[in-house]
Amino acid sequence: MKKYVVIAISIVFILMLGACSENDKNESKGENSDPFTIGVIPVQTVGEMETAMDKLQTLLTEKLNRDVSVEVYPDYNGVVEAMNYDKIDMAYFGPLTYVVAHEKSGAKAIITQLINGEPFYHSYIITHKDSPLNSIEDLTVNANDIDFAFGDINSTSGSLIPSIELNDRGVFQSEDEHKFKSVRFTGSHDATALAVQNKQVDAGAIDSAIYNQLVDTKKIDGSQFKTIWQSEKLFQYPWAVHKDTDNETIERLQDIFLAIKDESILAAFGASGFTKASNEDYESIRQAAIKQGIITE
Repeated sequence: MKKYVVIAISIVFILMLGACSENDKNESKGENSDPFTIGVIPVQTVGEMETAMDKLQTLLTEKLNRDVSVEVYPDYNGVVEAMNYDKIDMAYFGPLTYVVAHEKSGAKAIITQLINGEPFYHSYIITHKDSPLNSIEDLTVNANDIDFAFGDINSTSGSLIPSIELNDRGVFQSEDEHKFKSVRFTGSHDATALAVQNKQVDAGAIDSAIYNQLVDTKKIDGSQFKTIWQSEKLFQYPWAVHKDTDNETIERLQDIFLAIKDESILAAFGASGFTKASNEDYESIRQAAIKQGIITE
């Protein structure tokens, strides 16, 4: 009987040594058993981003030496709520959704994209080339005859900034209170562009960088459009981490993004590269969100 007890103890001891050895190997590699999860807003339709996000997921898994999961969410607010309820470690937000996430859950901006070497873009209002509208003044004077399109209701350039401009000009208060013939929210920038191109609406609000990217990739025909209004400069979309993310992880993520040269990943965001970002870069958007009652001071 004692013999079997000794054998059993020996087996358990050997198994424990093996487990410890495997753990030591994982620790020496810097591996983390918990996956690093990233949520991405749908700046274009989800299908358009899947291939690039798969490549980004593979790159980050390799560079962080841990499993990484990148998911494109169907709407902007879903990413905010995922961060708010600790479902994701990092997110690609629009400036407005970032400001909301920062207020709700303390999300921290660490990276943004460069467009032609600059971290800025604009909100455009576009019309079809055949439209009699040539300026925002034409738009507001003829509002009663115009079908107008915003993008996602939580989009900075597709909703927040142009809605403030149209509010200041006295033609738009909300989806239910306005002077337009009709107002719709398409859900994405490419859907807005196609709605204008196909004359389903008379004018629409869109992100300038995404508009240019859609033209460059021939997803829309640039010769069919006119830009009748352009906003002031807006700081580009941030990548933000959960408030509890340690500084070492933040620095590693920044180094990885700054080194990205893969054209298919960059193209998904219309980017020429990445640069560091901070919460202070989005103060003007915060003030716009306060003005619209989206967040409180």
